[in-house]
Amino acid sequence: MDTVSTPLFIGREYEKSLIQQYLDSPKAELVAIYGRRRVGKTYLVKSFFQNQFDFYFTGMYETSRAVHLSLFRKELSRLTTEKMPPLKDWFTAFDALKDYLKTLNKKKLVVFLDELPWMDTPRSNFLAAFSNFWNTWGSTQPNLKLFVCGSATTWMLDKFVGDKGGLYGRVCRPIHLSPFSLDETEQYFLKIKGLNWGRMQILETYMIMGGIPYYLDMMETNLPLSRNIDRLFFGKDAPLRNEYTFLFRSLFKESKLYQNIVEALSTKLKGLTRKEIMSEIGIGDGGVLTLALENLCKCDFIRKYTEFGKKEKNTLYQLTDLFSLFHLRFVAKGSGQDELFWTNIQGSGAKNAWSGYAFEQVCLLHLNQIKSSMSILGILSNAYTWLCKPFTDSDGTHWKGGQIDLLIDRNDNVISVCEMKYAQDNFTVDASYAEHLRNRETLFRKETKTKKALQHVLVTTFGLHQNVHSGIFQHVVTLNHLFQQPTLI
Repeated sequence: MDTVSTPLFIGREYEKSLIQQYLDSPKAELVAIYGRRRVGKTYLVKSFFQNQFDFYFTGMYETSRAVHLSLFRKELSRLTTEKMPPLKDWFTAFDALKDYLKTLNKKKLVVFLDELPWMDTPRSNFLAAFSNFWNTWGSTQPNLKLFVCGSATTWMLDKFVGDKGGLYGRVCRPIHLSPFSLDETEQYFLKIKGLNWGRMQILETYMIMGGIPYYLDMMETNLPLSRNIDRLFFGKDAPLRNEYTFLFRSLFKESKLYQNIVEALSTKLKGLTRKEIMSEIGIGDGGVLTLALENLCKCDFIRKYTEFGKKEKNTLYQLTDLFSLFHLRFVAKGSGQDELFWTNIQGSGAKNAWSGYAFEQVCLLHLNQIKSSMSILGILSNAYTWLCKPFTDSDGTHWKGGQIDLLIDRNDNVISVCEMKYAQDNFTVDASYAEHLRNRETLFRKETKTKKALQHVLVTTFGLHQNVHSGIFQHVVTLNHLFQQPTLI
């Protein structure tokens, strides 16, 4: 198989270029593609190769080794048209795969093993057998291109890519597949779904679905957005009502612990320290919590960040997975809700509060677009948050404290202080809000002792209403900017 002509496909240009690079390589390649469940890993590989594989097999959730081996044997028998004896273990199975591939006289041999973690059942010795297959034969075949996928990101990174045993250093390059950006979501709706929605509707969809292609594909083009959400989450037999629970069960062995952490973070939207998480969920300090927090970060459910000027020990953890946030805010609490809940909640305080926070997370997920719109993408910078609790100065002056959700600390001696505001129209700055920003700037300088120039930046949906107070912002980033592809210029 040479250069592949793929069907209509949205985004993933970098990932497709990597796959093509490995396909064209003059040596054997073992490529691991990972990412959270429903993000489109299988679709990417199948679409790229147009389902033309020399061998394809997928693992099944909570299925025994015996069943896996039986299905593996069945697929090999179908391809060889020969009756194959039962496979007693994975070593025998991979020997049979090797014997089959050796019969093929082809320039390129493409093998795809999907949902690899689910094949690694307890006491199955799957990983040892796979390592033996690759190390003793596969890696010596220049025409063999072996692609593996897995939704269980922690297994893929820790046991496969990061294996310290037989597979150490054998994976040529892991490919991490992230959720769609706003731009890719818009393209997907228009080109794949034929759905010509406005950008505010696409934004709301993104704040609910988090750019997960599988969920986006479930939207019906003949229904308005609110009715689609009612059908998917709140209607009778809603297909995504139980997705949250299954998502965690399929990704993590100790799924309840992971859910407890995420649910604790959903109540403290600005984040919790490690000690605060321990207190919230009633767990002691130790390796179990460390591993859980690391795994949730790797799987894009939470982020780890440090406040401006604070040390690493003050690290905060924040829920960033938009799908989980929506579920915990509205679906999990919806026992007995009417089937038109989302339609009926429009304009309510609960929805407005959620919209503000979800929009902030969308902005953080599109930080490069924000930097690009400010023409600073090529400048070295770090993103922080900042929080100062109320206090009384030594001279008796009382300070109310302050909070900044996004600081871009730049290498050109400037700090961009970003305000992220979800609004249904141009954002208006009144006298009290302008005074609030000025007071907060004074407090920030006092507490951090920074000598850098401070630049106020507004990130909002439509723009800034011009009045006598609007000059407080030196730069305005709109929703249209968030939909653009970031560029260095």
